[in-house]
Amino acid sequence: MATLARKDLPAVAFEPRQYLTFTLGGEMYAVETLSVKEIIEYGQVTTVPMMPRSIRGVINLRGAVVPVIDLKARFGGQPTEVTRRTCIVIIEMSGSDECQVLGIVVDTVSEVLEIPPGEIEPPPAFGARIRADFIRGMGKVGGGFVILLNVEAVLSTDELSALDTLSRHGQPVDAGALPRLASSVAG
Repeated sequence: MATLARKDLPAVAFEPRQYLTFTLGGEMYAVETLSVKEIIEYGQVTTVPMMPRSIRGVINLRGAVVPVIDLKARFGGQPTEVTRRTCIVIIEMSGSDECQVLGIVVDTVSEVLEIPPGEIEPPPAFGARIRADFIRGMGKVGGGFVILLNVEAVLSTDELSALDTLSRHGQPVDAGALPRLASSVAG
């Protein structure tokens, strides 16, 4: 059976996308595989003084300094407890002027799933354990849901620098005010 493509939308919008799934605190999350550069074993992370709790430190990735973000702490929880299954997912984000490479700490990497656009629901208006702008959508998988992360929002370098600026001045950070803080630091 042939599929119909609307003339006003590119055919790519209707094609399934691949997502790398992983767990954090028993919850299943996913990021588009297009942003994943590689997955590495959790190893030597060098801490950097006076960084926010969500910034675990930096690693040496083939001679490049790569910041490592603890997603559990970024979402407002306790820092990730490192086990033998803990991994660092290396994410590559294309910005307007350059490519940013960051690592995210996850409990376990699960699998790569292909999720058609028709199986993705909008983010919930309430009840999520993380900020709504961090969620791109909810993927229906096997009778359950996978939280599809908005990598650009979660790993926003403007927002992370706002956190850094506040932590250096010893000010408490209100998670609800972070989007406003990021724009004030960037502007």
